[in-house]
Parts: sequence; C-alpha cells; structure tokens
Amino acid sequence: MNIIGISAYYHDSAAALLIDGKIAAAAQEERFSRIKFDYGFPEKSIRFCLESNHLKLSDIDAVVFYDKPFIKFERLLETYFSYAPQGLVSFLKSMPVWLKQKLFLKSVLKKQLASHFGLAEKQLPQLYFCEHHESHAASAFYPSPFGNAAVLCLDGVGEWSTSTAWHGNGNQLDQLWEIKFPHSLGLLYSAFTYFTGFKVNSGEYKLMGLAPYGVPKYANIIKEHLLDIKSDGSFRLNMEYFSYATGLRMTNGKFSRLFGIQRRKPETDLNQTHMDIASSIQQVTEDIVLRLANTVYKETGKENLCMAGGVALNCVSNGNLLRKGPFKNIWIQPAAGDSGGAIGAALRYWYGYHHKPRKTNQQDAMQGSYLGPAFTPRQIKKQLESTKAVFTELDEGDLYHQVATLLADKKVIGWFQDRMEFGPRALGNRSILGDPRGSDTQAVVNLKIKYRESFRPFAPSILADKVQDYFELAVESPYMLLVAPVKEHLRLPVPDAKKALFGIDMLNVPRSSIPAVTHVDYSARVQTVSESGNRKYYQLIKAFFAITNCPVVLNTSFNVRGEPVVCTPFDAYQCFMRTEMDYLVVGNFIFDKQKQPPWHEQKYWQEEFELD
Repeated sequence: MNIIGISAYYHDSAAALLIDGKIAAAAQEERFSRIKFDYGFPEKSIRFCLESNHLKLSDIDAVVFYDKPFIKFERLLETYFSYAPQGLVSFLKSMPVWLKQKLFLKSVLKKQLASHFGLAEKQLPQLYFCEHHESHAASAFYPSPFGNAAVLCLDGVGEWSTSTAWHGNGNQLDQLWEIKFPHSLGLLYSAFTYFTGFKVNSGEYKLMGLAPYGVPKYANIIKEHLLDIKSDGSFRLNMEYFSYATGLRMTNGKFSRLFGIQRRKPETDLNQTHMDIASSIQQVTEDIVLRLANTVYKETGKENLCMAGGVALNCVSNGNLLRKGPFKNIWIQPAAGDSGGAIGAALRYWYGYHHKPRKTNQQDAMQGSYLGPAFTPRQIKKQLESTKAVFTELDEGDLYHQVATLLADKKVIGWFQDRMEFGPRALGNRSILGDPRGSDTQAVVNLKIKYRESFRPFAPSILADKVQDYFELAVESPYMLLVAPVKEHLRLPVPDAKKALFGIDMLNVPRSSIPAVTHVDYSARVQTVSESGNRKYYQLIKAFFAITNCPVVLNTSFNVRGEPVVCTPFDAYQCFMRTEMDYLVVGNFIFDKQKQPPWHEQKYWQEEFELD
C-alpha cells in the first residue's frame, strides 16, 4: 500500500511517502521552491516522493492531510465571538481566505492534485484528514524504537489542542488529555519571540540561543502575571497581556508595561534586558515541560517518552528533561514541527485506520532523517556545467583525509552528500563544517558565511563512541535535539580580566578546548554520529580525529540567513560562491574557492531571501 501524507497551508509545507508502512521519502517544499517555510501546496515535494520511488499519483492508495480544517474553523469562529468586538480587523482579513480556500480544503486539495499530476478528480486516490495533534503524536510514537511509550505533544495550536498527552502501545495510540487554545506553551514562547524582535515561527531558536547570555530575573513576574502553572504542569494564560487570539500582534501594551520596555524592533541592537527576558521565558518553559512530563509518567508508568510539536525542538528544554525527568529513554521526532505532521498523518492512517501490525527494533524508523533527494555523479556534473565550475574528483578514501586536513587547517567547508535531511537540522549531508578548536571560528562562520547574528551558537558533531569523553550525555543524540554540558575537564577558566563581563560581551571568551561549539553557559547542542547512521560523515570525522586527536567537528546548516537549506548541487555551488566558504565538497568532487571562475549575478542573496 502506498500512502502520501501532506502538511500545507499554514507554515512549513511538506510531503511524505509510506510504502507498506515504511517511510520511503519525505521533504519540505521550501527546499525546492527556495522560499523559507513555504506554506503552499507541496507539489514539488509530492513529485519528488513519487518520482524517486518510480511511482505515479495513480499508484497511490490514499492521501492523508495532517489537519482537520472544519474543527480549526470552529475554533476561529468561537474565539472571535468570545472576544468581540475585539479582533474585528483580524476577523475580516482572515475570513476571505477561509471561505475561499481553507474551509473547503478537500475540494482545494483535489483540484491541486488533479491539475499538477494530470488526473481527473474521479481518478484521484482517496483523501483523508487526521487531527493536528494526532498527526504529531503519530510522528513521535510510530517511528520510535519503542513498543510502548508515553507521548507528549506541545506546540502553538492545532485545531483546539495546544498540549496533548498520549499512550502508545504497539499500533495503538490513545489520547490521555489535552490543554486547549488559547492556553498554549508554544504561543507563550512565540509571544516572547515577537517581543524581543524576532520572527514568530522561525525566530524561537534565536530566543533559545540568546537565553544563556542573560539571567532569569523575570521568571517570577512571568509566573505571577502571565500564567498560572499548576503542580501537574497544566497552565492557563492571562489573556489580558496577549493579542494573538484575535489580533495581528502577539502581545499588547500591558505586556510592554509589565517589563518596562517596548517591543524591540527587528534588526536593532539587543540589550541586557532582552537577554534576561529570553533567559526567563526559557526557564519557565523548562519548568512547565518537566512538570508535564512528570505527570504523564505518573499516569502511564512507562519508562519511554516520545515527543513532537514545535516545542519539542527546544533542545535546551529537552536536555533538561533528560537530566532531571523521570524517563529512562526519550525519542524526539527530528521533524517535530508541522512538516513532520505529513509523516504522522500517513503513519496514523496505516496503523490507526488499517490496524497494521507494528514491529520495533533498536533503530528508529526515520533512517537518520535522510529522506530527501540524492544526486549521482553524472547529475552533479550536469547541474554544474553552466557555472564552469572547477573541481577535482577524488577516491572516497582520499577525500576524507584531504577534507579533514583542510578542516584542521581552519578552512570552512560546504559538505554535500547523499540524501537531504528532513526537518530543520542539517545532520551531515547538507552541512557547513569547521574546526571546533578555533577561537574565532564561531564569529567567522556567523558573520562571513551565514551572515547572521553573532551570538548564535553552533553544534558539535561527534563520533558516537566518544560523546561521553566530551559531554555530560549518556545517550546518543543523532538528531541534534539534546543540549548537554561540556565535560568539566575540557572547560577553560575565565581570565580575571574577563570575569566582570556580562551578557553579549561574554561571546568572545573561550569556554572550552572546543570553543566554537561551546555556548557561554558551557553547553552544546550535540549530534552523535555513528557509522551505521551516516557512514560518510562518520569517516570524515574519524579522519579529522586521526589528524587532530579531536573527534568533533563544527556543524551548521548549509545555507545563508533567510535561505532554506540547499537541496541540489547547484544550490550548494551558488551558496558556496556567494559566501566566504573556502571549499565545497559535493559527493567525491572538491571545489577550491581560489580556482573558481568569477561569480556574477544580478541579484544577491540579501535581495533574494527574506531575513528570518
């Protein structure tokens, strides 16, 4: 049986293909359209899933959408009526879109599928709908390596649900409880994202990265005024401070007066107050997640926890939960946001509707999240012919040693291999790599290559069998979704002359022997790399270890600020030439920046991509 799952029309559209219960392919539309967080119909993603598996849409048995629009419309209407006459402007702006498209989504989807894939509507596969949090829960539990687990889904909002708990057992997935809109941990965090001048639905990870530069001095104010948190983790927001239920903004004037400052304008300077606010909401978030996890543990008695939803991408909170929480094992869906709902919807149809038996083993079913397009040497050459690119082709064994030598020489390298990752993290197939030992590597990569804020941390990719030598982490973290402290013996004392520094001034003070991947609080967002999970990336890091005695490389996504992660060899070469990367590696081809022909284009990346 062939099943297509779709997420679309809100943000981060995606498609996934299930063949007889196995995830065969998955991709986000942004990677093909080059529009960050593209929310349109995922035509290119569906086409990739089909063509890469030699299928046509007529070969598909069912298409499953990750949301139920009628229930979401009910929530919209009830909310506007509850707050009337507030929100009239927002109501009038949203209604035409709903009445024209979203409310009649079944018809819209059928027309899109028919027009893009050349079928009459009566020839289309059956179309089904799955509730939003049900899709999240299915994406968390079914691909996990656990036969039995508690499941926690936390995000902004689906139809009504903002937080849900589930029990997964075999192919069964049963909901235990929910917290409903407008009371939302995801929207609370997004409100602070908005208030500190970052973009909602994309800047939350910036707020998380900013938090260690501050102190949580506003945590009690948040708890006293903005929300009521019960001992079991359930909560209610004080909506007097928020505008997102009916307005076009996340916060209001009362929110600003509570903190004594106005909302920061995007792209303006950050000050210590912003950092302290970030630290405070991060602490509150971690507290709520930990309480909710304790509650679902008491209710289920299970030692395994699965997580999904946008809040599950908060890797600092995840690391805190792993260290302080009651669960022995935690598995987080690597595409925890809406894109992963495409996989969840398809899996829910397979197991929940058809009741197919489910087998588990020690490996999860996400295949390292390497579910996107791959390119043959012939395809690579063909794509780059028009650029007149100059390259050298190496044997695989020579490639690892040469690239590792370049990394040890402090060169920054674009690394493009095999199948593209599904989800927000670059996991070694569409990555920019650097030497983590360089004290200036973080600043160089942020400012000269990524063109993004200097405070943003980078992740270490480390050989899985060496992780406990470097980090306080006793489990594997293949999806870069756990933050862990750097080992004490690797930490560097802060010089006396630097001890008085505070906030962003701490950025350039080396914190460990791997300073480029150590945040100011001695933490790191760890990716463990095993030979079975990603052989080529493992061999590269192993070669770097042989040269430097350091089993760690710096890893960040292969893109510039505002650009989706590169998908094709041409995307990679264009990004390489637009930035100050030193070398590019695509498959077994290596490109030296100094040997490339001049790069001319009428439009620069700053004009092409909207800042995130």
